[in-house]
Amino acid sequence: MPHRILVTDEIYPQGVALLRAVPEFVVDVSPTLAPDALLARIADYDAIIGRSATRISADLLRAGTKLRVVGRAGVGVDNIALDVATALGIAVINAPSGNTIAVAELFFASMVGLLRQLPRAHQSLREGRWERADLMGSELHGKTLGIVGLGRIGSEVARRARAFGMELIGYDPYVNAERFDGLYVRRAATLDALLDAAQFVTVHTPLNEETTGMIGARELARLRKGAVVANLARGGIVDEAALIAALRSGHLGGATVDAFTKEPLKGDHPFRDVPNVLLTPHIGASTAEAQRNVAVDACEAVRDALLTNELSRSLNVGETGGDWAALQPALLVARRAVAVARAMLAERGHRAIDSISLRLGPELMAGRGPLLAAAAVGALEGIVERDRLNLINARAVAHARGITLLHGEPGAPPHPRALEVRVAAAGESMRVGGVAALDTPPRLTRIGDFHVDVAPRGTLLVLTNRDVPGVIGHVGTALGNAAVNIAEYHQARLAQGGDALAVVSVDGPVGDDVRRALLALPDVRTATVVHFAGPA
Repeated sequence: MPHRILVTDEIYPQGVALLRAVPEFVVDVSPTLAPDALLARIADYDAIIGRSATRISADLLRAGTKLRVVGRAGVGVDNIALDVATALGIAVINAPSGNTIAVAELFFASMVGLLRQLPRAHQSLREGRWERADLMGSELHGKTLGIVGLGRIGSEVARRARAFGMELIGYDPYVNAERFDGLYVRRAATLDALLDAAQFVTVHTPLNEETTGMIGARELARLRKGAVVANLARGGIVDEAALIAALRSGHLGGATVDAFTKEPLKGDHPFRDVPNVLLTPHIGASTAEAQRNVAVDACEAVRDALLTNELSRSLNVGETGGDWAALQPALLVARRAVAVARAMLAERGHRAIDSISLRLGPELMAGRGPLLAAAAVGALEGIVERDRLNLINARAVAHARGITLLHGEPGAPPHPRALEVRVAAAGESMRVGGVAALDTPPRLTRIGDFHVDVAPRGTLLVLTNRDVPGVIGHVGTALGNAAVNIAEYHQARLAQGGDALAVVSVDGPVGDDVRRALLALPDVRTATVVHFAGPA
C-alpha cells in the first residue's frame, strides 16, 4: 500500500517535488484547511506536513489513526500537540536549520533600522519632508549584546555581531562552555547577570513552559535605561504588556518585535501606538532561500521516516549522536537483550518489570535516549496491546506501567560499542549484554554471569543445566525429534562440573511441547523460550 501524505500551508514546491518523486507516495496538496475539514480527512494519511498556520491538535492526532509522521517546515512546534503525538507514537519532525540565516539577518536589519530610524526617514521623504536634523541615530559598534539562547540562530547572530564590533554576553544553560568560547561570547551564569550587563538583548529560544514570560516586568526593569530588546523568536517569550509599559515609560530605548502572542496582530493592539518600536509581521523565515531550505529539509526527513523508519530528526525520539544508521545494531541489541532478560525473569515467576538500566560503551553514549526507548520496547512488545508501540512512545508507556528507565550504570563494557541491560523484578535482576559492532552482525555476549556469543534473531532457547557429558547431544536429539532446526548452539560454563548455560538459536517457532521435552531431559534445569518480536 502506498503512503499517503497531506501537504498544507503552501510548502515550497521543491519539497513537494521531492515527495512526489517517490513511487510509494501519494501526495495531496491543499491550502490551509479549516479545522473541521482537516479533522474529517486526516484518517486517510500516513503523514502531514505544514507550517505554522495548521494547528496539529490533540483531537487531530487522535483522529489520524494511520499517522506516523508530522512534519513542520520550520523551527517552532508550538502549534503541534507534541505530548499527544509522543504518546501515540507519532514522530514530530521540524527543520531547525533552514531559516537560521534568514532570522539572523533580519535581527540586524531590524536593529539597524530601529537605531537609524529608517522607517521614519523613508516615510518622511515619501511625504515630501526633509527631516535630516531630526533623524539622529546611534550605532551598534562598541555596544554589549546579550543573546538569550545560543543555539543555531543565536550562534549566527553572535558571529555577525562580532563583525559589527559588538561585545557579546550570552545565557544558555543547555549549551557547553566550548560553544561560548568558540563564538567569543562571555558566558553569563544567570539571566539576571546578562540583563545587568547588556545594552541590547535578543531572545532565540523555543517557546515552552520554561521560556514563556522569561523576559517580564522584573527582567526589563533590570536593564539599564535606554536598552533595546528584540524578540524574533516566538510571541510570549518577552511579556508583551511588560514590554509596552517599559517602552511607554521611557525606561527602554526601543524594541523590535517579529513574533506575537496572537497573530495576526489586531488593528487596535497597543503595540501600534507605542513609541520607538519596529514591528514586522513574523517574517523571520520569509526569504525564498529559507522557505526552500525548510521545505526540503522537512520533506526529506518525512520521506526517510516513512520509507526506512529513519527517526534521527524526530523531536520526540531523543538525541541519536548524529548517525542513525550506526545506531541501528545497538537498538536491536538493547531491545532483544531486554526481551531475553524479561523472559528469564518470567521463568522465575516475575512477570512485572520494575526497572531497566543500561550500561553503554563510549561510542554508544550519545544515543542513550533512543537506546533506553529500544530497551522499553523490548520490555513491552507482545505484552502491551498497542498498534504503535515504538521508539517514540515506549518510554512514556513504560513509565505509565511503573517501569523505571535508567542509564549510567557504573563501569564500562569491554567493547566501545557494547551495551548491557539490567532488568529488575520483585527483588531479582537479570543482566544481558551484547556488542553492536559496525563491521559484523550484532551479537548477544552475556546472559547473567555467562559469556555467550549468539545472534539475537528468530527464536532463542536459553537452557540452564549441569555441566556433565551428554547434555548437548540430548538437547540436539530432542530438537531434531521435534523438527526444530538449530542455527547456532553456544554452551558456556563457569567451572568444570558446575553450572552451565546453553543458548540455542533455532529456525521457526518453538511450542510448549518442545519446551516440556527439553525440561524432561536429564540435568536440564530450566528452559526459556524467547520469540523475538518485530523486525530484526
